[in-house]
Amino acid sequence: MRLGVLDVGSNTVHLLVVDAHRGARPLPAFSHKAELQLAAHLEDGDRLSDEGERLLHDFVDEALQVAEDKGVEDLVAFATSAVRDAANGEEILQRLRDRAEVDIAVLSGEEEARLTFLAVRRWFGWSSGRLLVVDIGGGSLEIATGIDEDPDVALSLPLGAVRLTRDWFTADPVPADEVRKLRRHVRAEIARHVGEVARYGPPDHAVATSKTFKQLARIAGAAASSEGPYVKREIGHGDVTEWAEKLAHMSPTERAGLPGVSERRVPQLPAGAIVADAAMDLFGVSRLEVCPWALREGVILRRLDMITG
Repeated sequence: MRLGVLDVGSNTVHLLVVDAHRGARPLPAFSHKAELQLAAHLEDGDRLSDEGERLLHDFVDEALQVAEDKGVEDLVAFATSAVRDAANGEEILQRLRDRAEVDIAVLSGEEEARLTFLAVRRWFGWSSGRLLVVDIGGGSLEIATGIDEDPDVALSLPLGAVRLTRDWFTADPVPADEVRKLRRHVRAEIARHVGEVARYGPPDHAVATSKTFKQLARIAGAAASSEGPYVKREIGHGDVTEWAEKLAHMSPTERAGLPGVSERRVPQLPAGAIVADAAMDLFGVSRLEVCPWALREGVILRRLDMITG
């Protein structure tokens, strides 16, 4: 069947069209996306601005037309932390439902972590043993560990790269004192939850998903995305620590010149690297393998399980 997944994320709003059948790898057929950076459109601390709502409405209209044009039979739509955390998020989604007749479900942070974990498990298989999965989004950090398809523990922390950049940095390059303050905050927040993960034992395979980790791996020498999804991509903690220090002191232009760094994500990369460094350090991970599948694929797989189960 041809399935469409509309992902309203904190950074990117993305329609992915796939040809999917239970027991087979979902085959991407078409992709339509825009980096709306909804997390940056939160005003007064927690309200999505009128401009953010307009951008979202316009993109959803485009995406629904694309889905129709591409022959999508079943559309699954969901929103993550930017809409979830907005005080007016439900109002905005209701207006979308009434206007565009599309039901956009709001995933909890724990659901995000569990679905991302499912995608990673299906990609690497049972031979990976106990997985630790770390995902840095625009609004939140998701962490999950387990030996089955459903993790033993799934956490979501308010440590997304866009959120932290907006709330903690006042200039770019980032002042040294702001880097230190954010570093302390991130490490204290993650440290509160280390025991919940560590009690299940060390992972056999530590995995990263998300654009932040893909960009950090590429900067550190991993293969470009053009080489395909089956090339093994890893990143070591030493490289992450080094770049977490460097990135904040580089100018936006210098960062934009690094391999694999998209222009729209240049401002948030320093905060993302600080989170990546802290997570690898506090969970005792020396290397992470980057998985090409993440939340969207997890949603697809769960949907297929529900339809054909």
